[in-house]
Amino acid sequence: MMKKACVIGGSGFMASILIKNLLLRGYSVNTTVRDPGNPKKISHLVALQNLGDLKIFGADLTEEDKFDAPIADCDLVFHVATPVNFASQDPENDMIKPAIQGVLNVLKACARTKSVKRVIMTSSAAAVTINTLNGTGLVMDESNWTDTEFLTTAKPPTWGYPVSKTLAEKAAWKFAEENNIDLITVIPSLMAGPSLTPDVPSSANLAMSLITGNEFLINGLKGMQKLSGSINISHVEDYCRAQIFVAEKESASGRYNCCVHNTSVPELAKFLNKRYPQYNVPTEFGDCPSKPKLVFSSDKLIKEGFEFKFGIEEIYDQTVEYFKTKGILKN
Repeated sequence: MMKKACVIGGSGFMASILIKNLLLRGYSVNTTVRDPGNPKKISHLVALQNLGDLKIFGADLTEEDKFDAPIADCDLVFHVATPVNFASQDPENDMIKPAIQGVLNVLKACARTKSVKRVIMTSSAAAVTINTLNGTGLVMDESNWTDTEFLTTAKPPTWGYPVSKTLAEKAAWKFAEENNIDLITVIPSLMAGPSLTPDVPSSANLAMSLITGNEFLINGLKGMQKLSGSINISHVEDYCRAQIFVAEKESASGRYNCCVHNTSVPELAKFLNKRYPQYNVPTEFGDCPSKPKLVFSSDKLIKEGFEFKFGIEEIYDQTVEYFKTKGILKN
């Protein structure tokens, strides 16, 4: 029998590739987008309808009653959507509260829909790795949680996003336990690779900043290392495959980190400079530590039988080619 899945927040980088992979596996898919009336924002989803049964619904995370229709009759629900606003002056109301409310609205609809067998939620490495521990060689597995007390007290740049992802995931676990929902969270690292979206995704731009020379984003990458202790990267296709893998594996449970490569800004820059000498990647970063403080470990996922298809070389080779097709890089 054909399985049916719902992808909440389907227009983004990872979600649209997840939808594509589900359709190719024979799933019938419902997805929600904030603005289904905007052709520019959903053109790539409309194109995916050629691959199989894909229905597009309008739903905003803040509206509780909008998720019953898209989730109806679905076996699996993938919750991908999250509010992101790094420039916000009020992270509490712009990101943290809407992220928690959004996940609860989706889970409430799942609890009301008797067909849902499992919910797979996209969390973030930012919900695992941020802490005040010192040293190097620390290993962060699924038992680790970001220190939200430190973040809300110190308020480093972009503190609202990791707090929103951590508290939303914790709220999801609490609700799932209380309402007997089979929940799995998959925790991605920085994602790169070609995108189906009309615009280049912010995570791909961040991953490519050392090559494109975007100073603002290079500072963002250094800030990420300073805050979370390392730069951890995966190919978007592998992340989508990991989500489907744990969704379909009956014995899967709990949280799963998803990362193929841990590095630092200076280490990454040296690798990119050597592999793509034509782009003159900078290799001097002053006080940015050359070694990552920690490893964001995917051992649990690998022990379950998952295999990453793309290493750091393939991730960057494909993303460089994608940036060329977008006219951002010269041949």
